Parts: sequence; C-alpha cells; structure tokens
Amino acid sequence: MLIILALIILFHITSAILLFISTIRNVWWVWKDYSLDLWYHCNSTDCYDIPNSATYDAAYLQTVQATMILATILCCVGFFVFILQLFRLKQGERFVFTAIIQLLSAFCVMTGASIYTAEHLSFKNENFKDGDYGYSFVVAWVAFPMTLLSGLMYLVLRKRK
Repeated sequence: MLIILALIILFHITSAILLFISTIRNVWWVWKDYSLDLWYHCNSTDCYDIPNSATYDAAYLQTVQATMILATILCCVGFFVFILQLFRLKQGERFVFTAIIQLLSAFCVMTGASIYTAEHLSFKNENFKDGDYGYSFVVAWVAFPMTLLSGLMYLVLRKRK
C-alpha cells in the first residue's frame, strides 16, 4: 500500500511540474530564432509582449492563459486536498474530492491546449506562421492525460490502513 501511495504522489507531482513548465516557459511556438508563449514573443536577445494580446480580438489567447493557470492551480490544490484527505478520511472511503479537482485540472489543460491548437495562427505575424509547435505546447498535451489518469486513480483509490 505504501508503494502505491508513493507512486500516486509521484505521478501527481510530475503532473504539476509538467503544468508549471508548460505554463511558464516561452516555447509554445518556435520559428527560426524566435519563440512564442502565452504572454511573450522572444528573439535571441529579448522578449516582447504579444501585440494586441489584451484586446477583444485575442480573447482566445486570454482564455488559454486563464485555463492553463487554472489547471496548474487546481493540480496544486488537488495535491494538498489529497494530503488532507489522507489524514481525515475514514478507512474504506474514496478520494472523490481530490479526484474531482484533478479531473477539473485535466479539463482545463485540454481546453487551453485545444483552443491554442485551433487559434494559434490568429494572433501571430505572417513571419511566425511557418513555425512549429514548441516543447511547452507538447508538454501541455502530455500533462493532460497525466492529470486525467491521476484524477481517475483518485476516483478508484480507497483509503486503507
């Protein structure tokens, strides 16, 4: 039981780390010496705000920003709720509240990455349209099934002695 608990905690922490990396790093889109993330576009020397990112026309970018931040926060809150439930639940009960929080986090990651996939060309210059997805975008998509599986594991998991 202790090994299963350690693996679940490790899986949850790995999911949170992936969410932090995908939200913070500025490599969602790369082109030559340039990279774009959810807030900045950077060249080899400096980073600049994405033009018109605070306008109504870029509402989808703000949605991606919000859902990725929310996913990261929910994943961290889910971990603390799991630790609290570990000590407060009676024997045989399920970690349903933790599972719901993790599943909401997975939904937020899926929503943010899906919107970015559909709308990523809308807020870029013509120069950036020839680029490729960066590793932060891929890490966000890897974090989705990990948080989803983590939520499902918590849903099935029962507290034992």
